[in-house]
Amino acid sequence: MDHDVIVVGTRAAGAATAMLLARAGLRVLAVDRARFPSDTLSTHQVQVPGIARLGRWGVLDRIAAVTPAVPVVRLDAGSAVLEGRYPAVDGVDALYGPRRTLLDAALVDAARAAGAEVREGFAVEELTRDPEGRITGIRGRLRGEGRGRGPDSGRMTATARLVIGADGKRSMTAQAVGAGSYHVRQPVTFACYSYWSGVDVPPGSIHVRSGLTVPAFHTNDGLVMIAMFAPMAEFDRFRADPEAGYLAALDRCGDLGERVRAGVRAEPFRLAPDVPNLFRTPHGPGWALVGDAGVVMDPVAGQGISNAFRDAELLAAAVVRGLDGGGLDEALAGYQRERDAAALPVFAMTRALATLRVSGGQRLLLSAIADDPAETSRFLGVLAGAARYDEYLRPGNVLGRLGGGVVRRLRRLGRPVTAACVGGGRAPTVAGDATDATPVSG
Repeated sequence: MDHDVIVVGTRAAGAATAMLLARAGLRVLAVDRARFPSDTLSTHQVQVPGIARLGRWGVLDRIAAVTPAVPVVRLDAGSAVLEGRYPAVDGVDALYGPRRTLLDAALVDAARAAGAEVREGFAVEELTRDPEGRITGIRGRLRGEGRGRGPDSGRMTATARLVIGADGKRSMTAQAVGAGSYHVRQPVTFACYSYWSGVDVPPGSIHVRSGLTVPAFHTNDGLVMIAMFAPMAEFDRFRADPEAGYLAALDRCGDLGERVRAGVRAEPFRLAPDVPNLFRTPHGPGWALVGDAGVVMDPVAGQGISNAFRDAELLAAAVVRGLDGGGLDEALAGYQRERDAAALPVFAMTRALATLRVSGGQRLLLSAIADDPAETSRFLGVLAGAARYDEYLRPGNVLGRLGGGVVRRLRRLGRPVTAACVGGGRAPTVAGDATDATPVSG
């Protein structure tokens, strides 16, 4: 074999996986159609656990040098507003929202520095197989090559003991191997975002209204990234005039629309109407999946990049164990179990947030914890993925901390007194269909 591992796709998940495997001493080839720095659709937010990983990997300094830290976030739900600090994870207590031109390039450089061979501008055309059907490598060509230089110019075939697909939600690798899907849910929101200069807003804020979520976070280059998430049913009407629809949405968020109009839009609007919600079987004979190729969620929770980093660590550890003699197929099966156990609570939270509803119970929760810095921090930790959503909704946990006043108010509203009233859904379990949390409308 030419390599131990080939990684197809070198953005957040793929570059991180290639870097970790190369640091473990494996012979790694990583390829991507893009040439870096390169932009892509993104929520930008790297939640606190993801930033902690960048710190451990030695990549954070490059991000932090040009991207503002966001240690405090303001959550405005209209009738209830809270502001607080994120809880620390491994000494890190802030999220960052770098543009992907910065983040992905930093990770690609880190993979190269670790010893991985990285080929940019390389399009994988097919996977190769042995007679038993096990994946053995890739075949493709450098983009732009072969024109006027003969049919084989720029073409390459490479082999490896394992091919990892990190090629996104529409993964060619997943399609080629026929990876099965489960926990499939149709898109329920669409997103629109752009970058603004000269807009006076806090470093991090999230506005939540009925049928609308609007995050606004500072990014690098002195810009503010402001996004809006609305129900998918409204997309056809919205795309007829995105600017008007976008500004009308911001006008529902206090004075945010006025503040944005005082600034300058730096780039075109970007639309994301086609984000599926699903898990894919992430391994098979000679192949594995990581990042959005393996699990993709509605971006409203801003968890995609942090999920990718978590899964990169899990997969890299499994591959090293397997190739060191522990049995690769068995190690990859363990990776799937670990990934799903970690991802299912985040998936349930994401589906609850994607309803774009704020229930009466949720407003009571926000009002009750707004004057309690410790509980506010704990709640923000759940939204950031630093604390488990299912544990936060454990019976007796939330209501026990908030006291009888909330219980009495919920009863006056005619609400059942359960954690789901304030959490937005039933806590998931790994054993069953953990994604059926049903939000309570207000």
